[in-house]
Amino acid sequence: MTNLLASLKCTDEVYLIVGASNVAALRINSILEAGAKPVLITNQPSEKFTKSIQDNIANGNLKYIEKEFENDDLSRLGRNEVDNIVDRVFVTLPISQYEVKKQIYQSCRRLRIPVNVSDSPEFCTFSLLSTFTSGDFQMGVSTLGKGCKLAARIKRELSHTLPSNIGTICNKIGDLRANIQEEDKLELEKLQSDIDSIGEHDDDAITTSKLNSLVEEFNMTKEQKKLQRTRWLSQIVEYFPLSTLADLSLEDLSVAYKEYNSIVKTQTEPKEPSQKKLKTTKKGSISLVGSGPGSISLLTLGALQEIHSADLILADKLVPQQVLDLIPKHRTKLFIARKFPGNAERAQKELLDMGLESLMKNEKVVRLKQGDPYIFGRGGEEFNFFADHGFTPSVLPGITSALAAPVLTNIPATHRDVADQVLICTGTGRRGALPNLPEFIKSRTTVFLMALHRVVDLIPKLIDDKNWDPNLPVAIIERASCPDQRIIRTTLSSVAQAIEACGSRPPGLLVTGYACEVIAKPNVNEKWVIEEGCASASNSLLEPFLQLAGTIEKDNLPGLQQQSLSVEQTA
Repeated sequence: MTNLLASLKCTDEVYLIVGASNVAALRINSILEAGAKPVLITNQPSEKFTKSIQDNIANGNLKYIEKEFENDDLSRLGRNEVDNIVDRVFVTLPISQYEVKKQIYQSCRRLRIPVNVSDSPEFCTFSLLSTFTSGDFQMGVSTLGKGCKLAARIKRELSHTLPSNIGTICNKIGDLRANIQEEDKLELEKLQSDIDSIGEHDDDAITTSKLNSLVEEFNMTKEQKKLQRTRWLSQIVEYFPLSTLADLSLEDLSVAYKEYNSIVKTQTEPKEPSQKKLKTTKKGSISLVGSGPGSISLLTLGALQEIHSADLILADKLVPQQVLDLIPKHRTKLFIARKFPGNAERAQKELLDMGLESLMKNEKVVRLKQGDPYIFGRGGEEFNFFADHGFTPSVLPGITSALAAPVLTNIPATHRDVADQVLICTGTGRRGALPNLPEFIKSRTTVFLMALHRVVDLIPKLIDDKNWDPNLPVAIIERASCPDQRIIRTTLSSVAQAIEACGSRPPGLLVTGYACEVIAKPNVNEKWVIEEGCASASNSLLEPFLQLAGTIEKDNLPGLQQQSLSVEQTA
């Protein structure tokens, strides 16, 4: 059983430290940094203290009482507002004083005072995390008492993977969140007195199961309009690379929002992209490239070649950070599609116009798409748009998550005597309408893409209108092939309840059919079972090719496409 981790506000609380060891010095400094008031009780003379403790006593930061600990100290040294009971106790006595530690622990339990006893996890009601701090960003690591050194090592490893400006990112997003809430409150006061003011944690609520909930682009409710920019900010935080968040501004977030409002006022249907062909003597090139489900180990060599030879990359917001990290930043521009609830059509036009402008400058454009360009990726629409403007795209297939995700989660999409066919469907039609749903076929594995935000509407239609078995085994697969892949195995009738309880980790898909339990047997005692992580997420197989790409880039060659590589050569 895991512990409940929390970030505590400690300002002006009184914390009692029993014992003056080196650990006590560390605890005192942490307490002071948190804004609490430490009180040290020990029978050791102060000249034996570490210099840190002596300095804190001299500076008036630490109250020192030279005496043996007594139980009455717990209820007489605290704040008046809590009847003088101390707020927290840290025991840093040596291991030899086991019985004293035990007695203090029992006394604290009776008074419901949280207590931490060093080197005695059995006497701890809470433990401190090994923390990394940058500005207002804090990260903590706990090993549940298995070792401070191990926790510190893990913390160092994790902190080195974070952007160096993670504190700035935290502050930036916090400021944006506060500004959006304040501006929207003022707008509501002027225009919509019938809507409740925005709550402090509205955006927290939509980062769980409601993150991708349906928003009709040209027919939003007042509540959806109220949360529009808040919802977009939540999705930007979820999808965009961390490295770009520090440069995000309120104006960046508002531009598309304002453009959306101006469109809504003048039209109720999105305009189709202009079919007028452009006449230009310059000829850039464009490719529609599938980036696979997420892991770079599932990226094709062709996709890698295109990435390393592009002048401009127009990426889906679902393309993960590890793939974007392959882009040579010093010579390739990157733009991530700003497709958020309520502005998909406008964002698509923005993307197409940007690509066209770059092509007219004789540049190479790569439209980097999650999965495969032609599996619910609008690849056909984009092909026709650019072809109609004189630029015929080359198309590179990618491994679609619809086929990769089942493999990565031990679901054989076809299996003798169980499933003899596979169907890939969308859960969301144009403008958010439900698509034409298939009838139930027992021997079929059906994969629904873009469906998890519609399960409340989708599942009843399947069961009631299309005669699907409510007890059909299914799997919700999120972030397939990535290290934070998650699988929720359940039944068709429990999908909505499972998503509401577990929240959302987009992008995700729904696999349905009896093939779901061929290898992973159902747990009849649980409504759903959660599996975390992906054992196949290692990118080690691609390292030789990435090294090769780095060498070519360093040598200033035009791109990998000039190399005729064979498996034998690269080996």
